[in-house]
Amino acid sequence: MYSSDFKWKMNTMPKSEDKNLPIMSLDEVERAKTFHKSFPQYEVTPLVDLKEMTKLLGLNKVCVKDESYRFGLNAFKVLGGSYAIGRHIAEEVGKDISEINYDYLTSDELKNDLGNVVTFFSATDGNHGKGVAWAANKLGQKCVIYMPKGSTELRLKAIRDENATATIEEFNYDDCVRKAAEESAKIPHSVVIQDTAWEGYEKIPAWIMQGYGTMAAEASDQYGERPTHVFVQAGVGSLAGGVVGYFANKYKDNPPKFIVVETSVADCLYKGATKNTGEIAKVGGDMDSIMAGLCCGEPNITSWDILRNHATCFISAEDNVTRLGMRMLAAPIKGDHPITSGESGAVPFGALVSIMMDPKYATLKKELQLDSNSKVLLFSTEGNTDPERYVNIVWGGKER
Repeated sequence: MYSSDFKWKMNTMPKSEDKNLPIMSLDEVERAKTFHKSFPQYEVTPLVDLKEMTKLLGLNKVCVKDESYRFGLNAFKVLGGSYAIGRHIAEEVGKDISEINYDYLTSDELKNDLGNVVTFFSATDGNHGKGVAWAANKLGQKCVIYMPKGSTELRLKAIRDENATATIEEFNYDDCVRKAAEESAKIPHSVVIQDTAWEGYEKIPAWIMQGYGTMAAEASDQYGERPTHVFVQAGVGSLAGGVVGYFANKYKDNPPKFIVVETSVADCLYKGATKNTGEIAKVGGDMDSIMAGLCCGEPNITSWDILRNHATCFISAEDNVTRLGMRMLAAPIKGDHPITSGESGAVPFGALVSIMMDPKYATLKKELQLDSNSKVLLFSTEGNTDPERYVNIVWGGKER
């Protein structure tokens, strides 16, 4: 019943100077949270306390942050895209982000201050692009989105419904990122809003990570105490770096154990950890996984620096890990509130269940010190963002 497949690597990499941890300082995250609170759509998303599931797993506390309620968009990604757009516009008009809010961004005053409509370019497997498109649409700006081979028509339509120009390309996510950068360079008054960083493109991804910090800060407040373990999924690693960075800053003297979970077809962080040098690793080619939002083969260099210093363990998971998580969250034990968690949202929970219930992970369970004293925090980063696939997996018992 609890059988699923993954590889893991405990973090034994040499530490760097840790120069990027201040990006996720509590003050920076508070600035992002204040910005988000100015949006009329802002509400704190639920933190679901799975008390009965906790007993089954033999733990002390298990809570899941449910991002299916975020801004009505069914996923957390809008937090990063909207904040980066706000920061960019603030720079363009010579203001601090503390002077920028939703009312100003949608006002005639901004039109006069800005002078030109900005075109925001991005690449996405779905949720990031939808968040960028939503924010650009709400703020009266333009948006162009490139999606990788294998993206579903439903995800494409969701982005186009936000008044964006969007296409599915014949290559993978990382090549879509490169195309977004190339096309943006040809268009006046345009900028790339991407959650992965590379040499020379680090400022905007850092803003996106800070935007994700709103979710981490909310979860921390709701949790009410220091978690002993934080599970978080990773694509390029921006979310993982943001969450790990926030909690590493908040609990400097006694941080939680951080477990980072990827899809096996794009496990660049896991592969970097197995190199054991601190150098990044990349994964190329087609990436066939139901965890579309995690199919990113080239890591964000900024978040990688945070993760190599603070992550405890890296997990490379097969699709059956997230299918297990999706089904158990959708139909938990009586007394627990169900969670609609999509393919990229449920993999941390699937990994936790596997560690606690499958004897083949007994060694990892021991190394992570997961036991009756453990207080675990997880993030379900999306709901049923691909409704047809969600129904097939959860109701139909299918693989995709």
